[in-house]
Amino acid sequence: MTRETSIDELTKQLDESLDLDGKHTSQEATTAAADLGAAADEDSVSDNLSDGESTYSVPSAVGSLSSEDSSDDGIGRVEVTGPAPPLTVHRPSLPVGVTSIFANTASTIDSITEMIKTGSAKSIIVMAGAGISTDAGIPDFRSPGTGLYANLQKYRLPYPEAIFTIDYFRRKPKPFFVLAKELYPGQFVPTISHFFVKLLAKRGLLHRHYTQNIDCLERVAGVESDLIVEAHGSFHAAHCIGSKCRKEFPQDWVREKIFNDSIPHCDKCNSLVKPDITFFGEGLPTRFFDLLEGDFASCDLLIVMGTSLQVHPFAALINEVQSTTPRLLINRERVGESKTRGMGFDFDGSFAGSMPHRDALVLGDCDEACLLLADRLGWTDELLGLRAAFIEKRKLEHI
Repeated sequence: MTRETSIDELTKQLDESLDLDGKHTSQEATTAAADLGAAADEDSVSDNLSDGESTYSVPSAVGSLSSEDSSDDGIGRVEVTGPAPPLTVHRPSLPVGVTSIFANTASTIDSITEMIKTGSAKSIIVMAGAGISTDAGIPDFRSPGTGLYANLQKYRLPYPEAIFTIDYFRRKPKPFFVLAKELYPGQFVPTISHFFVKLLAKRGLLHRHYTQNIDCLERVAGVESDLIVEAHGSFHAAHCIGSKCRKEFPQDWVREKIFNDSIPHCDKCNSLVKPDITFFGEGLPTRFFDLLEGDFASCDLLIVMGTSLQVHPFAALINEVQSTTPRLLINRERVGESKTRGMGFDFDGSFAGSMPHRDALVLGDCDEACLLLADRLGWTDELLGLRAAFIEKRKLEHI
């Protein structure tokens, strides 16, 4: 969205993307558009901050889809929930003598977008976790009270992670398939973050998207399969778990079984059939290991979004890029920080030594941060257009 975008144009955009069920009036869209326009003009750094953080106001996300508010047409009802809390862009306080790869350390986000604009960042890797999917209505794993693990008590598991443990699954598969029915792809609309990844791919800037998520929302958003590494697997394929069988089964067949509350078994050996989600106790997909060395060696900008960076080996990937490659973390809290030189993020250059400082931090909602990046890059209309086109297509499919 450019500064010159008129309220009428914003209203048209919002009418197209918000009025899925015909319940949003033009006045509602006009009010929301005015809010967006105002927010777009209020993106300067606050001058009264003294704690090393800079707060930005950015355009609010274009509503959110709630699984609880799904309409009969299978799309879901979009509601304008108001602006999200402001993003906090970390302003590093570098030790004396430490240099930075960022031209403007007071605004590292502007330095990063300038790298993209000028072509010095054109082989971008995105690493993503559950935080990019929460705005789609999919819970993350570890948030107290609302995360997936906190909501698993009804299954009377010996411990929350058991539902994704292969030994427990072999003995008691029912809890997983009950949960799989709730999480199965096709029930959720990709978020702004997913469409930002799609936009990077569309512009030829995405080298690879590494995701911990099993929801397939990158695929749903239109990111090509060859650009995606699903580090923990996904629902996209399924196999018999029999060690001597491993027969592959089509996704539609597995989906039908799951939605009919039936536990899928192999028609060849009668072993359980499981979506190709990597459980605790299983090895990661071979594609993960086949690609990571070459991918991260050629990466010239690493963007990490919505992950606690607690699960290895995925978490260690941030250390695989070159020592001068800029890295941006977008998350609700600081994670993955260094305790020693060369291991983890170093947002304040504490361990930089003779190497330049190269880590940037944005604290807040992933969708809001992607809107900020799009705004700085001049891509807002294109980003919102991708999502609006997807929603319109979904509407037509359910007429």
